[in-house]
Amino acid sequence: MATEISQHGSSSIAAQSPLTLWNKDMKVRIAYIEEPPFYWTDENHLVKGADIELAEVVLQAIGVTSIEYQLTTFEELLPGVQAGRWDMNVPIFVTPERASNVAFSLPVWSLGDGFLVLHGNPKALMSYRSVLTRGDALLGLIPGQVQFDAARAAGLGDSQIVMFNSQPEAAAALLAGKIDAFAATAVGNHVTANANPRLEAVPFEDSKDGKAPVGAFSFSKSNHDLLQAVNAQLHVYLGSADHRTRMAKYGITQTEIDNVVGGNGAK
Repeated sequence: MATEISQHGSSSIAAQSPLTLWNKDMKVRIAYIEEPPFYWTDENHLVKGADIELAEVVLQAIGVTSIEYQLTTFEELLPGVQAGRWDMNVPIFVTPERASNVAFSLPVWSLGDGFLVLHGNPKALMSYRSVLTRGDALLGLIPGQVQFDAARAAGLGDSQIVMFNSQPEAAAALLAGKIDAFAATAVGNHVTANANPRLEAVPFEDSKDGKAPVGAFSFSKSNHDLLQAVNAQLHVYLGSADHRTRMAKYGITQTEIDNVVGGNGAK
C-alpha cells in the first residue's frame, strides 16, 4: 500500500534543516508488522504508529515524496530488506547478530520488556524465570524477536513456548485462554492492555545498568546513500520538541527517548 508522505504533516525541524545527501524525488518502500503503538494498519487500511510517523517526518526532510508500505512478518523483515524487496524496515531492536546482516540507523528508542497477561495476573508471572518455575504456564512469543532469545536464555523449553506470527494473534490467544502470558515491549503491552480491560501489562524490572535495549531502522548494507541521509536527519531531529510531542501521542515518553538521544539529538 502507498501513501503520500504528507499524511502526518511536516516538521518545523525538518523544514529548517534541508539535506543534500538525499535529494531524489522518489518513493521509498518500508516494511512493517502489526505491533501497536509502533506500527499497525488501522480500520481504514492506513498505516499508523509512532515509528511510521517518525519515518515519514524524516523521509520528507530528505526529499522523499511518497512511501510504499509492505506488511510482512517479523521473520521476513531482515531477509526482505537484504534481498531488496523493500528499502528499509521499521525500527526493531539492534543486536550484534542482526547487525552482521543489515545496516542499522542511529537508535530511535530504548525500550524495556514485559508480559501481557489476563487482568489480575492469575499465575503471578513477573519474569521469564517465574514462567519456568511455574511449570504449567505457557508463554506466547514471536519467532526471531529478542524476547524469544531471552526466554530461551532463562531456560524455557518448547513445552512452555507457543509461537505466534503477530502481536494481535498472541493477544487473541491470551484472551482465549490458550496462553498465560505474551512477552513484548512494555510500551506495546500497555497500549494493548489499555484497549482491553481484560488484559494487564506487567513490566519487567530495569536491568542492572538501568538501560534498556535500543531500536533502529534497518537497511541493506549496500543502501549507503539512504542510510546516510536518514542518519543525518535523525541526528537533527531526535530529541527535538516536535519529536517528543509526536511520540507522546503513542505513549513513548522521555524514558524511551533520552537514553538514545545523548549528545547527538536536538534538544
